[in-house]
Amino acid sequence: MPEEVLFKSETEQSRAEIASMLRRVADNLDDGKSITLTAGADSVTLEPPARPTFEVKAEREGPADSPGELSIEFELEWDEDNGGDGGSGELEIE
Repeated sequence: MPEEVLFKSETEQSRAEIASMLRRVADNLDDGKSITLTAGADSVTLEPPARPTFEVKAEREGPADSPGELSIEFELEWDEDNGGDGGSGELEIE
């Protein structure tokens, strides 16, 4: 299935600014609200189901013999037609 990018934003921000955005997402998830992403004129609103799949990935990109770029990715996934109810193993974040 081809991927369609509905929204993308990539900006350098302070750790505090990133934490604030993640808190807003967490608060909306807690409250069962939709999540709206906006950057300039681009905007998309998504309504995660009660039990989406939560994927966390830590990566290093670049040549194996030299320092690369590190990343942490947090992703919520669900089927558009029937919500989500998947996953394996219990995740902990410290």
